[in-house]
Amino acid sequence: MREESRRICGKGESIWDKLTHDHPESIKDETNGDVACNSYHLYEEDVRLLKDLGVHFYRFSISWPRILPTGHVNLVNQAGIDYYNKLIDELIANGIEPMVTMYHWDLPQPLQNLGGWTNPLIANYFEDYSRVLYTNFGDRVKWWNTINEPKSVVLGYSIPIGFAPNVVTYGHGEYQVIHTILLSHARAYRVYEREFKETQKGKVSIVSVCNWIEPKTDSKEDLEAAERTRQMHIGWILHPIYSKTGDYPPIMKEWLAKKCKEEGYNRSRLPSFTKEEVEMVKGTWDFLGLNHYTTVFVSESLQHFPLFMDCDVGVEQDKSYPTASSIWLQVIPWGFRKILNWIAKEYDNPPVLIAENGFSDRGDLNDTDRISYFVNYLRELLKALNQDGCDIFGYTAWSLMDNFEWASGYTETFGLYHVDFSDPDRRRTAKKSAEVFSEIVKRNEIPARFLTEKSSL
Repeated sequence: MREESRRICGKGESIWDKLTHDHPESIKDETNGDVACNSYHLYEEDVRLLKDLGVHFYRFSISWPRILPTGHVNLVNQAGIDYYNKLIDELIANGIEPMVTMYHWDLPQPLQNLGGWTNPLIANYFEDYSRVLYTNFGDRVKWWNTINEPKSVVLGYSIPIGFAPNVVTYGHGEYQVIHTILLSHARAYRVYEREFKETQKGKVSIVSVCNWIEPKTDSKEDLEAAERTRQMHIGWILHPIYSKTGDYPPIMKEWLAKKCKEEGYNRSRLPSFTKEEVEMVKGTWDFLGLNHYTTVFVSESLQHFPLFMDCDVGVEQDKSYPTASSIWLQVIPWGFRKILNWIAKEYDNPPVLIAENGFSDRGDLNDTDRISYFVNYLRELLKALNQDGCDIFGYTAWSLMDNFEWASGYTETFGLYHVDFSDPDRRRTAKKSAEVFSEIVKRNEIPARFLTEKSSL
């Protein structure tokens, strides 16, 4: 199936293809994404589902190796261009705005063979790739996300948890990966600004995962630790792009310089931008794409679970909050309002698109927990919007349908629609949450039966 699929569609091998085929044991259920939802062949049916939901736009990702099988522009796969053209045209014909993410973690394997995101040259190749996308699709696509969740990309360079490319370079590779990603994003933004924006008039940004970081206690130590962690993990991505000064957060640079000196290094493990690079990266946004799922509690006294690298804090879940099928996803709606306010304060209230927000279960059709999650998180979004003055202009539920969830395979599902992965036709079935979400979209308010009083979106 693998080789036959490539022969038909011309797609090159990605880092996820290589990991799941060479090391199936890396994935919880030893599955892969060869077919997954089969949207490549069922895109017309999927657009019908979107139209039934009544959504205004559809955020989807383009596969780099489907467009450029080797990662380089000297070989363009016309079958890939044709597929995305058909999807984009089908969306527009049904009154749905296409929103494209250029990179959602599937790096072409030939580029990984050159070092992947630890190689600064990838920024050049990403700029080339972005130009191909703008040229072929920019006449109709007006909303672009360059890279989805840079912080998730570094998981593949951190610890062996079944996340491609699974190259463990803990404490070193992660910083180089983010550095290259930020330069890649900036190059893609600047090339649009120079060559396409005047005629195509679109918007370009990046999407960062921003879960709220809450201090475990009100002690001075924990309050400082929580803010340090926010700066070093949320600000790690956002500060170079959205702050007035650019560059990495000052506390991050100072903390790591001191820590690395104590560890015996001659220089910080955090790479440095040149003055020209600081200016190139700074301001490369037309909006802020935010993925939010949960809240985590940190404390300096909790050293046993160092989720946040180099912050010298530990993480602990509060068992009073329910947990989704994904063990990392606790349902803590008030954290949504807090992160939106923190971003508004930290970066002068940029316009925010919620690019992902969702809940995982085991595929239940009567998914009342997912409905509760959406309703309660949307209530907090409305408080941030209407009471706090946060600039929020769009919301995207993750996800349209159940899919291949990376290291978890098909054991955790986020979809509004159930997909029968044992069926060759990948039959889609609406869950109860699809009905409720459609009602929210079409009425532009949370249904009154879920609230004491209506909340308008």
